[in-house]
Amino acid sequence: MAYQCDICSKKTRSGRSHTHHTGVAGGQWKKRAQTTIRTFAPNLHYVTMKIDGIDKRVRACTSCIKRVRFNLKKITKATNNKVTK
Repeated sequence: MAYQCDICSKKTRSGRSHTHHTGVAGGQWKKRAQTTIRTFAPNLHYVTMKIDGIDKRVRACTSCIKRVRFNLKKITKATNNKVTK
């Protein structure tokens, strides 16, 4: 099972990371910082969500969880306003 979001398919990516050396007076680029390859992983959580009317346990990134909760709140607020009017 890959380490990726079930909703948006966000997954682990590779990139570079390096520390900055302090430069010497007058020649700041004499000592370059070495780069190392590292991985950037998404912040995944197991969450129970309603998909097609069925409660399913999915692995979702935090941005997807936030978006789903926001949309759900927006929908319920809209339906409540229609009922009261």
